[in-house]
Amino acid sequence: MSLRTQFQVGGVPEHFNLPWKLAIEKGEFNAHNIDLEWSDYHGGTGAMTKALREGDLDIAILLTEGIIADIHRGNPSKIVQFYVKSPLRWGVHVGAQSKFESVTDLENTRAAISRFGSGSHLMAYVNADNHNWDLAQQKFEVVKNLDGGREFLTKGGADYFLWEKFTTKPFVDNGEFRIVGECPTPWPSFVVAVREGLLLTHYNEIEQILKIVNESCSKVKASEKSIEEIAERYQLRKEDVAIWFKETEWAYNGTIEAETIDKVQERLMSLEIIEAKMDFDMLCSPFSERLKVKVKKS
Repeated sequence: MSLRTQFQVGGVPEHFNLPWKLAIEKGEFNAHNIDLEWSDYHGGTGAMTKALREGDLDIAILLTEGIIADIHRGNPSKIVQFYVKSPLRWGVHVGAQSKFESVTDLENTRAAISRFGSGSHLMAYVNADNHNWDLAQQKFEVVKNLDGGREFLTKGGADYFLWEKFTTKPFVDNGEFRIVGECPTPWPSFVVAVREGLLLTHYNEIEQILKIVNESCSKVKASEKSIEEIAERYQLRKEDVAIWFKETEWAYNGTIEAETIDKVQERLMSLEIIEAKMDFDMLCSPFSERLKVKVKKS
């Protein structure tokens, strides 16, 4: 019997990651002598890029723009595939008692962000750019996670907060937040990233992990029961989940379009978050015949 291999895997505690949770619960990885230890990262992409850097995570499911920006800053990881190909619909939220009534009212005010380099940070720049605001005048308050955003907006420590709109919908429904606009990502929202060294030492296991996850995504998308399960697990209204479910497309194979990666880099350059584009192979290692040959020769 082959030895069991353990991997530390992390993602946000949100409905997008149900396929991973279901595959783990059903023992689908264990059947291949792979032990996946899942951790929820309430701090989002910024927390996961830090964990990848420090070796606390082997595999992360995180925002496309966040990991690309962090690889530019030296993160020793690579994107191995897209995970969710549809855009992420970021809601622009204010506190219920806020004086601000629209996104245009928020120019030169304070954005709550989970941390610098996070999706909430980068998308605040995208939102500002969409409205032709002066990027040099953007102000940020670090709130760590969604609970921190709730506290800061309620107590007036920040003026607005970008977060995935279906995750925050319960707080809009209960009157804690108001949503004054949306800022969808202009690219596929989530990718799977792996610490670079593991791509050479554990290629076969990572390939198997991705195969299982992609199959799990297909099963979730194909089942109407998924809507009820997501609503129950993540404490969301069934009618909201139905809208999200219809809009969401997971990536069911290991491809990565180089043009899309270029598009993200070009936007990050225009926002002065990165200085220049990296070659595709510096950012990505898609599971293809090219990589298999490379591994066998190493």
